[in-house]
Amino acid sequence: MIAKKKVMELIDERMAELDAGLFVVVLKISSNNIINVEIDKEDGNVSINDCMSVSRNVEHNLDREEQDFELHVSSAGLDKPLRVLKQFVKNIGRDVTVKLNNKTIETGELIQADDEGLTIRQEKRVKIEGTKKKEDIVEEKYFPMSEIKETKIVISFK
Repeated sequence: MIAKKKVMELIDERMAELDAGLFVVVLKISSNNIINVEIDKEDGNVSINDCMSVSRNVEHNLDREEQDFELHVSSAGLDKPLRVLKQFVKNIGRDVTVKLNNKTIETGELIQADDEGLTIRQEKRVKIEGTKKKEDIVEEKYFPMSEIKETKIVISFK
């Protein structure tokens, strides 16, 4: 099996050369040497050229004669959950859906994230007791990472 450490070194080497704020979200190597790499960028989006460059550096520095492998390098994608802290930080200010371990789902603007947890801001329209009027309220909710099952960006076409 191909060493994960060696692949990570090759990825890090190319990302340092590109100096574009790229980081690894996922690196998986299966028992039959299928290497899956997902990358993201601190500012902006990952380009096809970013993926190709990382892929080429890994491809050219591993010996297929020694061990055959299959390599897939892709961007993390909007449809996938946020998995590393840099992704949470990058997406501060965007709306997210947070699925908790207790099956509760909360949606709001991501306003803070660190290793311990994240905070979202929710705007709600609530009825004032004793009247027919409704009032807008803003509420901030904190969730420890240990209670979060999954956090995804809300995709909007507004």
